[in-house]
Amino acid sequence: MAEGRLTTVTRTQGANAALKSGEVAPRGAALAFEEIPVLVQGFRRMVRTLEFDVSEMALTTYLTAREHGVRFTALPVFLVRGFHHGAIFVRQGSGVESPKDLEGRRVGVNRGYTVTTGVWARAILREQYGVDLDGITWVLSGDEHVQQYRPPRNVVPLGADRMLTDALAADELAAVIGIDADKAAAEGFVPLIPNPEQAGYDALLADGLYPINHLVVVRDALLEEKPELAADLFDAFARAKQLYVDRLRADAIEQPGANDRMLRKVMKLTGADPLPYGIEPNRAILERLMGHAVDQHILTRPRPLEELFAPATLGLTA
Repeated sequence: MAEGRLTTVTRTQGANAALKSGEVAPRGAALAFEEIPVLVQGFRRMVRTLEFDVSEMALTTYLTAREHGVRFTALPVFLVRGFHHGAIFVRQGSGVESPKDLEGRRVGVNRGYTVTTGVWARAILREQYGVDLDGITWVLSGDEHVQQYRPPRNVVPLGADRMLTDALAADELAAVIGIDADKAAAEGFVPLIPNPEQAGYDALLADGLYPINHLVVVRDALLEEKPELAADLFDAFARAKQLYVDRLRADAIEQPGANDRMLRKVMKLTGADPLPYGIEPNRAILERLMGHAVDQHILTRPRPLEELFAPATLGLTA
């Protein structure tokens, strides 16, 4: 890190657009953004080599990395949220008609077992549909970002030079989690859960299921050198997010994308900020995700949230 200059990786999105444009900046530092077309490659580089000072990071990847001693710490800045009822695809006409039909079968997972979308999708299968996750063989198309992690015995690789979609088309897999929805539709695959978009909103209203996917991490060495940096970064991300939420509330986004529309819908349904930052507004969903990660044999135990976020941010909300 050059003096006051923080190498930073985060995909441009509504909540951080003002940071990326320079309209908002943290006190005493400059964010030097590195653009990585495939964001998950940035996650991997951060987990394995601590290449950046500040990085967007998938939530379960972060929890797994911390359990295995990776030296970075999160800010309670939750850039990406979403619903995952539509993440599970089956081949139309395959005979797989309900989540319970997956039991005893092989189900593909895009990339690694600890991918956050996969964790939330499996959580939905268990919580809402009573699926025995341990009775399914989970078939991976890639490896784990956290190299030290060892999955349970019912997690196996698909094999080199093979694609999940080909295996699903050949009925070698009963379903696949986490593939691109447009590509899935083009190949004749359909969501296992009917009307998944509405199912997500129904789960939000019924029991508060509003999954977090990504947060922000900072290298521990940097936080040890400048403990106040965590609060300064939180403040900058929060100010950028508030500008975006104000535009959402005013319906002032000229060409809203799918994520903008989803967040506006959440705002309409709940009457609240759809991207709350801070531990307390998100405690229930964070603890819920940790419980699922333990149940799915990703974490060995849940950790107190206060151990997982930078001390200077523990009381902050936005």
